[in-house]
Amino acid sequence: MVALPAVPLVDESVDVERRELHASEVPWITIVWNDPVNLMSYVAWVFRRHFGMDAPTAEQRMMQVHTEGRAVVAEGNREAMERHVEAMHEYGLWATLERAPR
Repeated sequence: MVALPAVPLVDESVDVERRELHASEVPWITIVWNDPVNLMSYVAWVFRRHFGMDAPTAEQRMMQVHTEGRAVVAEGNREAMERHVEAMHEYGLWATLERAPR
């Protein structure tokens, strides 16, 4: 009988690197939440100005915020979504970021 080496035959460090790379590629989303302060017209204006949405898209997202309590307004890497959340706060809107659903 031949004894097998105790060293694993698979380089586990490669799998860890792949998992880390995959995790960094997972998109994040920016969510704007309904609030009792801002006018609907102002929210639509912010979406047009900051995200460059056309008027119908901005109105649709604003109505989603108003009726459903929240709307996803952007998707991308974490750093970009953090900048969008900060910008929404500067406009006086409530916003958060989270990992995009898989």
